[in-house]
Amino acid sequence: MIYDLHTHSTHSDGMLIPAEVARTAQVQGYLGIALTDHVDSSNIYQVLQANLKFKEWFNKSSDDFKVIVGVEITHVNPKDIAPLTKIARDNGADIVVVHGETISEPVASGTNRAAIEAYVDILAHPGLISYEDACCAAENNVYLEITTRKSHSYTNAHVANMAGKAGANLVIDNDAHSPSDFVGSEKAFKIMLGAGISDNEIKNIINNNKIIFEKAVGGKNG
Repeated sequence: MIYDLHTHSTHSDGMLIPAEVARTAQVQGYLGIALTDHVDSSNIYQVLQANLKFKEWFNKSSDDFKVIVGVEITHVNPKDIAPLTKIARDNGADIVVVHGETISEPVASGTNRAAIEAYVDILAHPGLISYEDACCAAENNVYLEITTRKSHSYTNAHVANMAGKAGANLVIDNDAHSPSDFVGSEKAFKIMLGAGISDNEIKNIINNNKIIFEKAVGGKNG
C-alpha cells in the first residue's frame, strides 16, 4: 500500500477533475494522494485555492483515504523558484514539488539546484542530477523522486545511484495525468527494482512517502 505525492488534475494538464483523480487512485489501492498541479506566477493562487477547497470538502466525508494539496512549480526561471515556493507555503500548500531537469523536456539548467536551495519538499524527476546537487539535497532534506512516468523514468537508475552516494532521501511517485498512470504498488516495486534499488531501500522509499503524507495530514488537520 502506497501514497502518491505527485498527481495532476484538470486544474493543470491532467485529464481528470480532482474527485476523479482521488477515486481512481483509491480504486488502484493507494491510501492517499497529493494534488500537485503545475503552476507558475500566472496561476499559482487560483490552482491552490481550487484544490484546497476540494480537499476541505473531500476529506470531511472520507475516512480511509485523504487528499493533501501542493503545487508543482514548472518550467519557471530558476530565480523564481524560491519566491514561488514561499507564495505556495504562505497560501496553504501542504507540500511543494518542483519539476526537475528531466531529459525529456527543455527545463532550464540550474532548476535542480535552485529547487534544492529553496528547501522544496520534492524535486521531481531530476534527470541527470549531479552528485553535488544530490549532496545538497541530502543536506537540505529535499527528497529526490523516482518516477513511474514514461520518459521521465529513463534516468531513475542514475537518480537512485546519486542519491545512494550522497545520502539523499528518495520517494516514488506516478506523476499521474491520466487513469492509466496509476501503476499500483506491485508495478511501482518492480520499477524500483529495475532502477537497481534494493528491497530494503524500496521499503524505506515507500515509508518516506508515508512520512511526508502523514506529516502533511497531521500538520494541516487533514
